[in-house]
Amino acid sequence: MTAGHRPWAVPDRPWVWRQSWLDVLFAHWPISVETLRPLVPDALTIQEFDGTAWIGVVPFHMQNIAPRFVPALPWISVFPELNVRTYVEMEGKPGVWFFSLDATNPLAVWAARRFFHLSYHRAEISFQSARDQIEYRCRRLIRNGLSPRFEGNYGPTSSINRAAPGGLDHWLTERYCLYAEAPDGKIYRSEVHHAPWPLQQARAEIEANTMTEPLGIALSGPPATLHFGKRVDVILWSPERLH
Repeated sequence: MTAGHRPWAVPDRPWVWRQSWLDVLFAHWPISVETLRPLVPDALTIQEFDGTAWIGVVPFHMQNIAPRFVPALPWISVFPELNVRTYVEMEGKPGVWFFSLDATNPLAVWAARRFFHLSYHRAEISFQSARDQIEYRCRRLIRNGLSPRFEGNYGPTSSINRAAPGGLDHWLTERYCLYAEAPDGKIYRSEVHHAPWPLQQARAEIEANTMTEPLGIALSGPPATLHFGKRVDVILWSPERLH
């Protein structure tokens, strides 16, 4: 993979995981920093673009998930996922903060919680794709209370147009690390690398979206921005504890 598009150098230690992200919808809403601040560790700066923070709901599916030097396995290495996220910074490195990640694979949920300190949840997800038109249904599996869910269909509406640095679409999508908080309160950063996103404009008909309600946030109205990414191949490094 080329690395000239990255805002900082690729880590000088071996990467540990690989995966591919496919048929990604980036649906984003503007939101105030004040709303997000109680939900994000104080050590992280919540980023703003043109005076507002952003929250994203991102459904997609993954494949080829495996540790380095290990072949991908059919059941373990392929599954759909949906994440809810915002954008943060620490030590000069902008990245992603995940409020939640929902996936169908129980082993992946356990491993991501155990080794990456990410807020993964088991979910029932149906994903059907035909000619870049995706039908997506997600419902979190919880024992008590209402299950957050996302239901809708989406797809690209334009040709590929790679985002230019400085614009909102680039700011929302070109992120090369993620942050997480361990049970002991320590902050970890995991570096990621991939080629620039092959972004397309998108449409989405969202029939239900309560994924942010556990945060005390109700997203009203359609997303302010929609982008589609057909595929990127990704490598990840093990989490690094920050001081």
